[in-house]
Amino acid sequence: MGQDTTEAAYYLAVNRNKRSVTVDISTAEGQDLIRRLVTECDVLVENFKVGDMCRYGLDYESLREAHSGLIYCSITGFGQTGPYAPRAGYDFIVQGMGGFMSVTGEREGLPGGSPQKAGVAIADLFTGAHATIAILAALNHRERTGQGQYLDICLLDTQVAMMANMATNYLATGTAPVRWGNAHPNIVPYQVFKVADGWVIVACGNDGQFRNLTQAAGRSELAADPRFASNPARVRNRDELVPLLNELMLQRNRDEWIALLEAAGVPCGPINDMKDVFNDPQVLARHMRLDLPHPTAGQVSVPGSALKLSGTPVTYRSAPPLLGQHTDEVLKSLAAMSDEELNDLKNRQII
Repeated sequence: MGQDTTEAAYYLAVNRNKRSVTVDISTAEGQDLIRRLVTECDVLVENFKVGDMCRYGLDYESLREAHSGLIYCSITGFGQTGPYAPRAGYDFIVQGMGGFMSVTGEREGLPGGSPQKAGVAIADLFTGAHATIAILAALNHRERTGQGQYLDICLLDTQVAMMANMATNYLATGTAPVRWGNAHPNIVPYQVFKVADGWVIVACGNDGQFRNLTQAAGRSELAADPRFASNPARVRNRDELVPLLNELMLQRNRDEWIALLEAAGVPCGPINDMKDVFNDPQVLARHMRLDLPHPTAGQVSVPGSALKLSGTPVTYRSAPPLLGQHTDEVLKSLAAMSDEELNDLKNRQII
């Protein structure tokens, strides 16, 4: 894209519309600046290890004295309580500890059968989303009562909660679910197939859709075969059916299969790489690619917001900021600091 910037892609992905202020909170002056800023803020979000903010006198109990309506959100790896609370949290480790990797990856006994992490940092991202939900709930509570509160959000809690039906299946039966790769334990065919030029997902949720698949593929006799005529039979005989379907799917390319199966009413879709994604007409129609002006790169491209609100649509005011880009602006507006005060703090490397 011709972008010339030293900013990390992850940073660019999550920091649009923000302003950046740099303050050395290890100094008394820096701590005082944060206290002055907090009195003008609705929400404080911190991502330090347990106990660090208390060491700096910037913990919730210290700050709420001057701001009873403050919503203070701590995001950590393992929460503020429990035996793991002092540990640093890493997305990869939490994906493993929270059970996600036990159900992700090719099934045991097949080539490549081993636990796999997700291709993006799902524990990090879901935790951010959960923190947002908690903050919005706290803001609603404060609107009614005037009172702020402390939010203790962590990666492990979030990852466990996001196991959803996998977690409740275990809790109901006592049997831990296993990995099925791109297949489904109870529906066949409901998986990825290699085609002549890539990969296609086929999701036959019922017998009618399977019949449509076989007709589209020119092998309608498969749907009449007693081994495959019903979904329970296909589940029992998946090791016989899937190789037959593998051979069929290799006979056409991706776009041909998508067109053919969509016309036949068979749920399907491509496995897109990122180039495919950001050239997809539906993605573009939903404004999921943004090109924003950037102070050093000229332009940066980032994903758009998934939130589509009719009354208060998401706005894209600015690209992710440079480190400290707005220090003077914010301290002047929120802390009423003069140029002389700012220059003094800069000379002492506090900001």
